Amino acid sequence: ILLQVVTAVANLALISVGLAVIFGMMRVINLAHGEFIMLGGYAVIYATKWGVNLWVAMLLIAPLFVGIVGVVVERLVIRFLYGRMIDTMRATWGLSLLIIGAATMIFGNTTTGVSAPLGGITIGKYQTSLYELVLVVIVAIVLAALMAVLKFTKAGLIARATMQNPAMAASLGISVNTVYSVTFGAGAALSGLAGALISPLSGVLPTMGVAYVAKSFITVISGGAAIIAGTLSASTLLGSLNTLATFAATPVIGEVVLLFA
Repeated sequence: ILLQVVTAVANLALISVGLAVIFGMMRVINLAHGEFIMLGGYAVIYATKWGVNLWVAMLLIAPLFVGIVGVVVERLVIRFLYGRMIDTMRATWGLSLLIIGAATMIFGNTTTGVSAPLGGITIGKYQTSLYELVLVVIVAIVLAALMAVLKFTKAGLIARATMQNPAMAASLGISVNTVYSVTFGAGAALSGLAGALISPLSGVLPTMGVAYVAKSFITVISGGAAIIAGTLSASTLLGSLNTLATFAATPVIGEVVLLFA
């Protein structure tokens, strides 16, 4: 049960951290967050079909591809809507529907996926996936790296300063538009990474993002202003409650507990 709790916490943090960057730093309500996750999953599937190593596809190609998509979306859509939260919500909702429709036409409305690597391990009379345990380690590394970038690098300082006071940042010679694009692209890349890493566990289909967007928003909002610490603490609370309720009752009850926590 403890391993399942840790895995659930890691998965919740993974699917939420990209949204935490976009919403927490930029105050953009990105309702296409789930579709960015979905695109990361498809990037892995097709990269491996073309002969790319699975780990390279998950850790490099998927986040890079979705990050580029995020930059394009920011430049073509989001850039004109900063400070208009309701309009960004409407625009990204429309973008979500567009991506789902396009993905359904291109990939079909069926579940596909890749096999989870590494096999399983036995603990007493129970078995668990070794990949899930490795996923916990990867999530910890991603969160630690993101915190280090935001707190201890010049790029992180510029990003935080620009989000807090763009006029002052511009007066100091910082390209505000570039910072916005890179930040939105980084958040999208983290969402693509999430989709890539969970694709061996859940499979991929065009409408899969719906299952993650509500959980992500609840986690990010519950975490408050602290992007990393807040996301991690909210993931720990909500993931633990979800898993324990699932063991005590049913998965449906576990989801209800998470949504109402």
